[in-house]
Amino acid sequence: MGSTITASEAHRQYEEAVTAFRKLIADPGLRMEFSRQVDGYVRRCVLGVWQADNASAITPRHVEFYNAVYSGGNAVPSALYWEVATGVASFDLFQPPDFFEKFRQYDQRKGTCLARRFVDELTLILLLFAAVDNLVSEAEAGFVNACSDALIALCDKDGLRPDRPALNAGDFVSRPAPPQPSAPRQNPPATGKKEQAEQEEPPKLEEVLAELDSLCGLEQVKKDVKSLINLVKVRKLRQEAGLPVPPMSLHLVFLGNPGTGKTTVARLLAKIYRCIGVLSQGQLVEVDRSGLVAGFVGQTAIKTQQAVQKAIGGVLFIDEAYALASQDNGNDFGHEAIEVLLKNMEDHRDDLIVIVAGYTGPMEKFIHANPGLESRFNKYFFFEDYNGGQLMEIFLSMCRKNGYQLSSQAEAWAREDLRELYERRDENFGNARDVRNLFEKAVSRQADRVARLDSPTKEQLMQLLPQDLKEPEQDETGDTQEKEGS
Repeated sequence: MGSTITASEAHRQYEEAVTAFRKLIADPGLRMEFSRQVDGYVRRCVLGVWQADNASAITPRHVEFYNAVYSGGNAVPSALYWEVATGVASFDLFQPPDFFEKFRQYDQRKGTCLARRFVDELTLILLLFAAVDNLVSEAEAGFVNACSDALIALCDKDGLRPDRPALNAGDFVSRPAPPQPSAPRQNPPATGKKEQAEQEEPPKLEEVLAELDSLCGLEQVKKDVKSLINLVKVRKLRQEAGLPVPPMSLHLVFLGNPGTGKTTVARLLAKIYRCIGVLSQGQLVEVDRSGLVAGFVGQTAIKTQQAVQKAIGGVLFIDEAYALASQDNGNDFGHEAIEVLLKNMEDHRDDLIVIVAGYTGPMEKFIHANPGLESRFNKYFFFEDYNGGQLMEIFLSMCRKNGYQLSSQAEAWAREDLRELYERRDENFGNARDVRNLFEKAVSRQADRVARLDSPTKEQLMQLLPQDLKEPEQDETGDTQEKEGS
């Protein structure tokens, strides 16, 4: 796996974290004491992190990262390999820093949260250096959590209440892809591509395309998908014939409002890409900004890298991707996530597809805000809003799938209601999400109504009536009552 962070970058992030925390310390004497001690203390803790992972696996890269732990005003360390390896092997017991007791005393006097803020900051710094090998192991996260728990216990003992939940290092553990199932013992061992095919058969292209065709609406999207398939097939034929093949990006931009089927199509595309040999596994990993960006310096790269690792062999689907690029704040951590994504799209260009999705206007600005994005995302699929008839078709399919039937009056009411919903749509229009909301509320009201019946029949258990679909009206006192004619 390609390196995602250099020692110099680790130093930059560490120094930014220490500088940011130092600004929280209002007392000059306490601030000076923290500045003098923090680098040496963090170095000792980093040795403990690496011991927890594997004390015998120290590399020159570990030495580079160890030497990156210094902040403004303190000397740059110059440890050698044997010093770091010896330090890791001999690390004994985690101890709180000397300044931590003074933080707690200050918090007791001033009602501040310096001590607990330091615990969070230390957790994130140690995770940054745990990722020296681009991974955070369970053992490393366990050590970091143990350090955090020890410091938090001291805060609890002093009666310092938290103002937010403590960070859990386990949330940053790099999860390996699940192993492929092995061949049954009674069969002779297979090799190469044949073995992979026997382990897990990919879905049939015809079956996935039939599933795509069964989706309501999306006619242009369906045509675009089939055109993309043809493009990939012809490229392969040209390669086999020894003809030149121009470079092509298969990363995609999905434009459209919520509830228009973007995630569903992305999941089918992941399967299609596997069917035609573009991807090795065909899974879909769905994230948004919160799944890539951390709120502290240095952790966004780790979080984004973990999402990418899960998606290798399949599709990484980023919903509302424009939220990664905050044009108002050049220091926003979303830009760091974009850089990590771009690097991985290059490093894993043969087995990773990224699909970004969101509203049309913000997404176009997002793509054109970064030359790297613009060069990699040059195929756009536009998802139009569902019209009233299509919304009704979606509603009827939800009823059929879940064993409900509309009375004739209820069907007429729903058809008219969904037609009006489409014609009066605004920026809050949710397409299929609004339909699901209507269905779920109808099921809830029907359950309240049927529960009052003595021994309801199967037909009564299945039937939705107009009063099940309608929102109860409120009288002048605020009490709800059913609409007339229901």
